[in-house]
Amino acid sequence: QLQLVESGGGLVQPGGSLTLSCAASGFSLDTYAIGWFRQAPGKEREGVTCITPTGGLTHYRDAVKGRFTISRDNAKNTAYLHMNSLKPEDTAVYFCTTVGCYPGGIATMPHTTWGQGTPVTVSS
Repeated sequence: QLQLVESGGGLVQPGGSLTLSCAASGFSLDTYAIGWFRQAPGKEREGVTCITPTGGLTHYRDAVKGRFTISRDNAKNTAYLHMNSLKPEDTAVYFCTTVGCYPGGIATMPHTTWGQGTPVTVSS
């Protein structure tokens, strides 16, 4: 079964850091661009960042630029989202999926499926 599984979320204080993982199973991640999305309570899912298969291109939404870093380790079949200087408005469930990743943004693929996500809560 082809799937991506998110992990690493939790409760963190404002200003803190977390690293999320996106592990692929059933397929090799190294030919796919990966994107991270998030959905806050009562809001629509939004694209956060993406990275191309070799890591040569990344894109970030303005709200996370300078605070979040996306990376990948194709040997481990895993992508990561390193989040620093977290703010309460970063509170959301975070998802990863295969995407189109371009300098101008992130494009979901046809028939995108979503996993369970991993919840991040930023609160004192």
